[in-house]
Amino acid sequence: MTTIQMIPLKDIKVVLLDMDGTLLDKYFDDYFWEHLVPEKYAEKQSITFGKAKKELLEKYRAHEGTLNWTDIDFWSRELKLDIPALKEQIRHLIEVHPHVEDFLGMIKEQGKKIYMVTNAHYKVLDIKLKKTEIGTFFDRCITSFELGYPKEKIEFWQKLERMIHFNKDKTLFIDDSEDILITAKAYGIKYLLLKTKANSRKGGKSSTKFPKLRDFKELMTNSSTAKGYGFLTT
Repeated sequence: MTTIQMIPLKDIKVVLLDMDGTLLDKYFDDYFWEHLVPEKYAEKQSITFGKAKKELLEKYRAHEGTLNWTDIDFWSRELKLDIPALKEQIRHLIEVHPHVEDFLGMIKEQGKKIYMVTNAHYKVLDIKLKKTEIGTFFDRCITSFELGYPKEKIEFWQKLERMIHFNKDKTLFIDDSEDILITAKAYGIKYLLLKTKANSRKGGKSSTKFPKLRDFKELMTNSSTAKGYGFLTT
């Protein structure tokens, strides 16, 4: 299996990056869907928090891997709650993972193309880009809603390639979802990394399928990298 140190940075022309859990701390999203929404749903339905959470988890699972999964307009209708307004209430919890901006700056300086590819709804993307400053690093931010398919579907990658014309053999993609990385690998993207520490308050993920990235400082190169290979910790 390819390791971080074996990735030929000098040959990579395009870097594709997921947002939630990869660039941004997933604590915001986990707290929102597992605590705040059940709390408000319980109040709305006049039921206990425990019953509300159980009902919501069943609803979430029914739409996992589809566009509905991250469609906040869908969930507003489904739950009869103002989901965008609730997200705004806790926007102070939106945080960038450590060393992300350093990494993005390094890649931008090297003249590589950088694209955010996210399943997040465009309204959520807007909230998070306004709270952080990472949007300035990207050539373009692309949502699954723009392409009509979530990243778990091969059609997403087909449409993405037609849109931005990347060379699969010279592309690096980083995501915190192993299922999404499996689809990207099936499509032929050569260099893949799993972001393991998606939520700063939970343990990291494990994987036997993909090289693991815990902290973006692991991707910072130094000038002594032999032959331009690898991302070495500084």
